[in-house]
Amino acid sequence: MTMKARKQLESKRLDQLGSAIFTEVELWKLEAHKLGRDIIDLGIGSPDLPPSLSVVEALQHAVGDRANYHYPSSEGSLAFRTMAAEWLLWRFGVVVNPDDEILTLMGTQDGLAHLALATCDPGDIALVPDPGYPIYAGGLALAGVEPYYMPLKSENSYLPRLDLIPPDVVNKAKFMLLNYPSNPLAAVADLSFFEEVVLYGRKHDLLIVHDLAYCEMTFDGFRPPSILSVPGAKDIAVEFHSLSKSFNMAGCRIGFLAGRRDVVQALRRLKGNIDYGVFKAIQLAGIVALEEDMKAENSSVAAIYERRRDMFIEQLKLAGWDSPLPKPKATMFVWAPIPTGWTSRQISREILLMTGVVVIPGDAFGQEGEGFVRIALVQEDARLVEAANRIGSFLRGQCRN
Repeated sequence: MTMKARKQLESKRLDQLGSAIFTEVELWKLEAHKLGRDIIDLGIGSPDLPPSLSVVEALQHAVGDRANYHYPSSEGSLAFRTMAAEWLLWRFGVVVNPDDEILTLMGTQDGLAHLALATCDPGDIALVPDPGYPIYAGGLALAGVEPYYMPLKSENSYLPRLDLIPPDVVNKAKFMLLNYPSNPLAAVADLSFFEEVVLYGRKHDLLIVHDLAYCEMTFDGFRPPSILSVPGAKDIAVEFHSLSKSFNMAGCRIGFLAGRRDVVQALRRLKGNIDYGVFKAIQLAGIVALEEDMKAENSSVAAIYERRRDMFIEQLKLAGWDSPLPKPKATMFVWAPIPTGWTSRQISREILLMTGVVVIPGDAFGQEGEGFVRIALVQEDARLVEAANRIGSFLRGQCRN
């Protein structure tokens, strides 16, 4: 008796989610382990530091309160949304209504993954950056939305050339997604750029979506603007904020979306059918984090990463990285042009197998990322120095099996 062929139970959409390279890097790490390498992981941008003591204590107390174990609401507690609105006013001078212009999220990736499902129909177009964070294109794939990739090039300071987007594309597009300070590019944008984008969005009836996850991780006195601080921007724009990087709360999974009311409410309606929201104890800890930030004179997180940036880039140059290494003004990443003769994937794999240092090939973030690697400064100082020295040894041909 012959067996019937089993139905294929893996969606073709999964092939479009852009996570294949990260799975591949995990396999490289297994190879490196078998070779006896000591792994220094500068791949995933997960903070290596804990939240402040006040945040941890607030979370500990809230976890012990039995009242917090009921279902939370999908939109988040009014207390958290009100504090988020107060923080936006304090930080950017932006006024939003916590009742209907803010939505609590399980980290910004939650919102970015679901935004197209809430605002678009299959076959619609969205404008996304290349290179860009993988979930930008992944969220479109889940919704059946067609991406139009805006190439971000160094000669234009990694800003999109709006004048080069074809009129027939922008007229069909539902939204444009931007991210400054940028992952993976560590590029920044000033207020004049966002003023230009807001005018562009108004002209073309185009929603502007800004991912501002790294707003508190900036250096050399630079303070990034919110797109919502542009007069009238709230009519055509929404902005994602995250507590993951700025407050070392990545594992807590909390962030929020603010801005244009109907877009915020569309995502709220969708998520009301998907989940019951963020654990109340985490929202209470998030309130403490935002309150604490408003009382602090300077961001200790920014100071730590600025020091790491300076030290790592200097050490990498001393170790023999000859390609230009500009100092980023923001984020936890170094976007490093690779030496000639390599592809991004080739050099990333060889560095890991030969030295144990994990970096991410630039093409993981889009076609325009070829020729670069992304290095996350998520290890303590001594390990970063060691990583730079190992990479230098690799470049000098001193690492062998």
